[in-house]
Amino acid sequence: MDPASLRRILFVCIENANRSQMAAAFARRDGAGVVEAHSAGSRPAPQVNPRTVEAMREVGIDISEERPQSLAEAPDVEYDVVVGMGCGDEECPLVRARRREEWGIPDPRAMTPEQFREVRDLIGRRVQELLAALAAGG
Repeated sequence: MDPASLRRILFVCIENANRSQMAAAFARRDGAGVVEAHSAGSRPAPQVNPRTVEAMREVGIDISEERPQSLAEAPDVEYDVVVGMGCGDEECPLVRARRREEWGIPDPRAMTPEQFREVRDLIGRRVQELLAALAAGG
């Protein structure tokens, strides 16, 4: 697919260390060749949460080289969709987007390993739904 025809998605949370990293990784894997997925945060953490790296490794996705980035570091483009992961980030409206969604995903940072995996799997399902909607013209 021509890179100019890729649908652009930005996943946003405050630290860009857990939820938005997982969502972007699922979108890159499952939407390869169809979407250009990015993630960012308003106050990025120094590193991606090691628990997030491990949880994604469990489903065959390596994000060990990913680094949190600020919204200012995200590509300055109009996104097809900007997804807030549930952190009520006040800077999301500053990002140009054709459509905005708020997913209300709980922060898994302090959860048990099983709960952490449940959040990971929920994010994976939501990304699949978003990709299907985009493929259907949504």
